Amino acid sequence: MLTLGIGHVSAQNTASPSNPSSDNTKVNKRDRTASEPTADQGKNNNSDRDTMRKIRRAVMNDKSLSTYGHNVKIISQNGKVTLKGTVHTEDEKKSIEAKATDIAGADNVTNQITVKGDSK
Repeated sequence: MLTLGIGHVSAQNTASPSNPSSDNTKVNKRDRTASEPTADQGKNNNSDRDTMRKIRRAVMNDKSLSTYGHNVKIISQNGKVTLKGTVHTEDEKKSIEAKATDIAGADNVTNQITVKGDSK
């Protein structure tokens, strides 16, 4: 005889001062604005895809960056690159921006990365 047990599992909010919630509602609201570039708006032309690929490869090859740093959004639209996401330190933010600037050019990079302010 086979008996199946079905239980009820509920998620608990474990946010506390020492373990803050991962709520990114404010960022999501900002990104709803039509003028804000989002990852799905990256252009599918060869030049923009190549730019995003080169920047992503440079970021991923930098093992000094945290997982947050490796997961920033890189959006290229008609040669203009926007960087978005959260990193742990100002140094990570500057390092990612420098990689994007080396590839796309200083006048073509908008850095919207925010610094979480904690350690890796």
